[in-house]
Amino acid sequence: MFTGRTGLYLPGGRVYVHREDGSAFTELQVKMIDTQQKVKLADLQIDQLTRLQKHAKLTHTEITTLPDNTRLYEGVGRMFILQSKEEINNQLTDKQKTADEKIKELEQKKVYLERSVKEAEDNIREMLLSRRAQ
Repeated sequence: MFTGRTGLYLPGGRVYVHREDGSAFTELQVKMIDTQQKVKLADLQIDQLTRLQKHAKLTHTEITTLPDNTRLYEGVGRMFILQSKEEINNQLTDKQKTADEKIKELEQKKVYLERSVKEAEDNIREMLLSRRAQ
């Protein structure tokens, strides 16, 4: 039995540390896990926005091949509303631009979060090395 020690799970496996250091390790570990989850969420949001962007682009491409007098309907909830070709093209272009801007924002946020994860990992390693040196 390990008295005066706390077990923590790190990417390299289980590590035992003294209880007084345990709270700092636990805090860093929780921060690292939380940040990793945020990175995964940002990845999912980027994937979703990319799909939305591709869908809007494909729809825009198909609509541009239609004659100008074609009746186009936009789905709104459970009904469809007659819209002009120009208005639907404008909406699709706006969707593409908005998705592109959000993707750029999420990629910047993801870079920041990945840097934060790396810093937390480095801090944990540094604490382990300093503890082993004592």
